[in-house]
Amino acid sequence: MKKHELLQRVSLFSTLGYWLLLCLSGLALYHPSVSIADEALKEHQFRVGVLANHGVLKAKQRWQPMMDYLSEQVPNSHFEVVPVDFNGMRSQLLSNDLQFIVTNPGQYLHLSNHFPLSWLATMKSRKHQGSTFTIGATIIVRADSPIRTLQDLRGRNVVASDPQALGGYQAAMGLLYKMGFLSEEFFGQVRFLGFPLEPLVYQVRDGNADAAIVPFCTLEEMIETGLVNQADYRIIHPNTPAGYDCEVSTQLYPNWSFAAADTVPPQLTMAITRALFDLPVDHVAAITADTLGWTAPISQLKVIELFKELQLQRGSPPLYQTVHKWMAKNKEWGIALLLIFIISTIYHLWLEYKFRQKSEFLLNTERQLKDKALQLERLQSAAILGEIGAGLAHELNQPIAAITQYSEGAMLQLERLGQDNPELYDVLGKINVQSIRAGAVVHRIRGLLKRRQAKAEPLNIVLVVKEALALLRRELDRAQIHAHVNVHGEPFELMGDSVGLSQMWVNLIKNSLDALELCSDHRMRKLWIEIYYQPHKIKVLVIDNGEGLQGQASELMASFASTKDEGLGLGLAICKDVVTRHHGSIQIENCQDCSREVTLPWQQGCVVTVVLPKG
Repeated sequence: MKKHELLQRVSLFSTLGYWLLLCLSGLALYHPSVSIADEALKEHQFRVGVLANHGVLKAKQRWQPMMDYLSEQVPNSHFEVVPVDFNGMRSQLLSNDLQFIVTNPGQYLHLSNHFPLSWLATMKSRKHQGSTFTIGATIIVRADSPIRTLQDLRGRNVVASDPQALGGYQAAMGLLYKMGFLSEEFFGQVRFLGFPLEPLVYQVRDGNADAAIVPFCTLEEMIETGLVNQADYRIIHPNTPAGYDCEVSTQLYPNWSFAAADTVPPQLTMAITRALFDLPVDHVAAITADTLGWTAPISQLKVIELFKELQLQRGSPPLYQTVHKWMAKNKEWGIALLLIFIISTIYHLWLEYKFRQKSEFLLNTERQLKDKALQLERLQSAAILGEIGAGLAHELNQPIAAITQYSEGAMLQLERLGQDNPELYDVLGKINVQSIRAGAVVHRIRGLLKRRQAKAEPLNIVLVVKEALALLRRELDRAQIHAHVNVHGEPFELMGDSVGLSQMWVNLIKNSLDALELCSDHRMRKLWIEIYYQPHKIKVLVIDNGEGLQGQASELMASFASTKDEGLGLGLAICKDVVTRHHGSIQIENCQDCSREVTLPWQQGCVVTVVLPKG
């Protein structure tokens, strides 16, 4: 007696015993048990997801006889084939639309990391003498392609079915890894076209791809059915293992697996497993499925080692992918943590903003206090200077007035006596002029201290500058400084304060003279004054070839700021005040830092630029 007939009889006796027990229970309890009987007679529907690597229609034609066989062998059960791709199998398992799957061991291992699956059996191939190791990848190129080795594939355009295909892309990546290539960066471009597999070979035939990665025996099956010609293609890194009928590029991995979801009762999985093991080799289900039957699950060590190699090659996944996966599994906690993170970040930014506001306020307050303290110190110095200056101006007015009167009296006395002494008369005239000038300067200082408005009159800037040079001629000659005045443009008169401008030029020339006297080398000391008459303004440049600025220009122009040991720090401050009263500008900088359009005669020293408007 055959084993499956014995199992059928045992199942029949078990069913009769079950019905007898139900009848006795109903008579003893006087309670109707029709609903329980209906449940026992009810036919259960089971959906089996099958990887449709040759298309939906061929998958149904291949696997529906196997489903019919299981429906016959398992009482009150009906099995339906559901052709899916890799992503479809995962999504339908997630929604509990599939109770069983038939797929390659790579996909099974991937899914088993996310779903509770029971591995029932491994399929034996009808080819290759019933081997259970029939999954591998073949790399196909055109027969006339210059690609001969794996090395020649570097940078080429390749097509494959899916990145999760064990008998395709994954096996090829494992081969490249073993050959020492960085497979993730090896190909120029990889396009995944999905199922069915035949278009992958057509892409190579039509020249749209340099190579195609297809499952083991795909090319031979297409040649056998007349879809392609064998002479048109070549296989890269070919190998025909002993006892096998097809060429393969990679090593071989275990055949397809039959697995069940955890929603299937254990008694049912045992019945299905027995039916798979008892499948006759000449049964129509075995013939259409291209199998010699099923055997106990075999070791997946090679597949696990391949995945480890690929994982090592890729390295650890990016942090964002890890976070995304965790969020997908723990949506509620993930959303809560995300909200906490967002709120904490906003609160932190708000605190930082308020802290920065307070810090800026404190810094501004401290800066204002320092400015106020400096202003107070300058006001105190100015008040003391004002008192001293007012006293000096008052005291100097009398001797200056006396000198003026004495010089005028001496000149009148010479005229009255009729003595012809032109040299003495000229000396007395110069004394008189300078005394008048000294009185004007004192008057100017008093006006500056009392903030009086200076009197504007038509001026010739060239004459004012030359008068300032004449006053310092003796000191210039003593220091052997060569001074030149160059005029550019058509001269015109300017409305301004002659005393203030004269005092400014004297201060600027005196500063250049002091800077040139500090030069320790034996250079020729030069002082040039360039006067540019422009349509609406006059630009005057005082240029020396001394040592240059010894501090910041803005600091040197402040009151009581001086680089001289005996200086009061009022010269440049007075110059700035004079220029401001004339609505002009003054700028001090080193010659090497000057970026104006005017070409300087040298690059060492200091240049002072004074601009006075014409109006």
